[in-house]
Amino acid sequence: MTATAPGSGRTASPRRPVTAGGPRSAGRWAAPARPVWEEPPTRAGLTLKGAVLTLSCLAVLFPLWIVVVTSLSSKKTITETGGLVVVPRDITFIAYQELLSGGQVTRAALVSVAVTVTGTLFSMTVSVLCAYGLSRPGSLGHRLILLALLATMFFGAGLIPTYLLVQTLGLTDTYLALILPSAVSVFNILVLRGFFMGISPELIDSARIDGAGDFRILWQVVMPLSRAVIAVITLFYAVGYWSAWFNASIYLSDQRMMPLQNVLIQLVQKQEIPVGLGQAVKAGPLSGLAVQMAVMVLALLPVAVLSPFVQKHFKKGMLTGAVKG
Repeated sequence: MTATAPGSGRTASPRRPVTAGGPRSAGRWAAPARPVWEEPPTRAGLTLKGAVLTLSCLAVLFPLWIVVVTSLSSKKTITETGGLVVVPRDITFIAYQELLSGGQVTRAALVSVAVTVTGTLFSMTVSVLCAYGLSRPGSLGHRLILLALLATMFFGAGLIPTYLLVQTLGLTDTYLALILPSAVSVFNILVLRGFFMGISPELIDSARIDGAGDFRILWQVVMPLSRAVIAVITLFYAVGYWSAWFNASIYLSDQRMMPLQNVLIQLVQKQEIPVGLGQAVKAGPLSGLAVQMAVMVLALLPVAVLSPFVQKHFKKGMLTGAVKG
């Protein structure tokens, strides 16, 4: 027989009596045990987690600290320390002044910015339109198109056919060769499609009843509700274009068209010193190692600045789109 809680009118759930060998005395009722992961963390567990997180942060931040300090060090300090500098001394901005004085590095940085902005806008436009079309069940041939896109994730033509295609289209030694060959990511389209499918169909149907077309529904209904996933995918595309160097190395032969990442590779490998810096490095107060570190800082700076603003959207944007897809 079950007991009724006084004054509630509800039947209380039965509890099992504790046996004589249990932690409580016989005849008393024991509360149901909670899972292990719901138990509050112990002091030792909190200490261990704090130590692991601290070490992980130091493992990431310490190399960045060395890069920044070395880029701000004078040639004398770098010579005395024998290379990378850990403790800052004689701070100087001469490396950044020389790099941003209008030479090859400045041009490469402008090329990277232009390619990143243009490529990100183009990639997001194509990805959003494709994902929205594939998210509508009644769209023409959406299953066939989806299967064709999925096939490209597992099978590729290879480097030589891709290069021959770019060469046949006349894209070599053009900036389009840095954008079009890697303009669309099927993974990003699938994430966007999953997020779009999670939007309430009643909202779209109500907008269609009011006379809105597909483009207006996408612009005024779907995209405002998808700011999180759009921000995350935009960051993915932007970081991909900013960090890309392979396409430029095989499709471009003009040194003046090279983006910042390729100039950085040339500096690190010491193939050549950018125009205008050779004399300053050989006979002036500028160190070649400081130039390398300064270019690294310039290459990392945009990503480091933009990532915190998009970080809050990662959980909602990526996980929701992946689960509902």
